[in-house]
Amino acid sequence: MSRWLGLVVMAAGFLAIPAAAQMPPPGGRPPAGAPPRLAGPGLPATLADTAYASVSPAQRFDLWRPAGPGPFPLVINIHGGGFMMGSRAMLNGAMLRALLARGVAVASVDYRLSGEARFPAAVQDVKAAVRHLRANAAAYRLDPARFVAFGQSAGGNLAAMLGTSDGEPGFDDPARGNAGVSSRVQAVVDWFGPSDFTLLDSHARQQGCPADHDAADSPESRWLGIPVPQAPDLAQRANPARYADAGDPPFLLQKGALDCLVPVAQSQLLHDRLRAAGVKAHLDILPGAGHGDMGLATPVFGSPANIERVVGFITDVVSR
Repeated sequence: MSRWLGLVVMAAGFLAIPAAAQMPPPGGRPPAGAPPRLAGPGLPATLADTAYASVSPAQRFDLWRPAGPGPFPLVINIHGGGFMMGSRAMLNGAMLRALLARGVAVASVDYRLSGEARFPAAVQDVKAAVRHLRANAAAYRLDPARFVAFGQSAGGNLAAMLGTSDGEPGFDDPARGNAGVSSRVQAVVDWFGPSDFTLLDSHARQQGCPADHDAADSPESRWLGIPVPQAPDLAQRANPARYADAGDPPFLLQKGALDCLVPVAQSQLLHDRLRAAGVKAHLDILPGAGHGDMGLATPVFGSPANIERVVGFITDVVSR
C-alpha cells in the first residue's frame, strides 16, 4: 500500500462509528438501501439513506434530530478520505450526541468520490445537499436560516468551499435539483482541510514533512484528474482560500500541530485570508495531534473539552 493510500485510509477511518457499517473499500461505500447507520452505540438515524439528488447513488444523507417539534438548527457533516474514499458513516458519535443534547440536528452526507467524478463534482454535490435540506426544511423540521457545515480533511475543504464560494459560477448546478434555493451556510467548522492545493508541497517541506501532493497519484491530483502542477488554474478553483471575502460566514478551523498529511500552514493560510477579508475566523492549533486523532491513544480532536469547544462555537452562531 502506498504511503498516500495508507495515510488516507487511516485518516478516513479515525472518525468512523463502531456500530455503523464497516469502512467501505477504497473508492466505495455501502450501497443505497443499506441499513440505517448508527452513531455510537444504538443511536439510529431519524431519517436514513435519503436522496438529495438523482445523478448518482452517492448523493444520499442520514439525518438525526433532537426530541421536540423544532425547527432545529442543522450541522451538515462532510466526511474525509482524500476525495477518493469514505462515507457518511464517518461521524463522531460523541459529537453527534453533544449536538443533539443542545438542540441541534445533524445530517451526514455522501458525495461522489474521485473514482466516479472529478472536481468540481463533490463541491456541486454538497451544495445540492444544502439546497435539498433547505428546500425541505419544513418537512424535516429544520430551520433553513441556521445551517452549519462541518467537514474533516477532504470534507474540511468541501465545508470551507460551502463557506467561501457562495455565488461563484459552476458550483451550484441546477440539474441537481432545487434550483434557486440558496446553498449558503451560516457557519463552517473545518477540521484539518487543505485550502490551497498549489502550496501543499511547499508547506510540507517547510514543516519537514514528505512533499508528495504534486504527484500524479496524490488524492488532490486524482480529484482534479491531472497532476496539480500541470493545472494550476484548475487547482486554484478548488481552493476555498481563493474565494474568501467579507460576505463569508464565521469559521472555526482546527488543526493538529503535528499534521504532516495536510500541513499546518494550510489552515493558517485560510484563516489569514478570511481575517484579512473581515470574516470572523478562529484557528485552534491543537498540541500533540496530527491529522485528527489517528494514531493517538487519547483523543485530542475528539476529547470532551474539544467537543465542547466545537459545539459551543456552533450553538453560539446558531443562537444569534
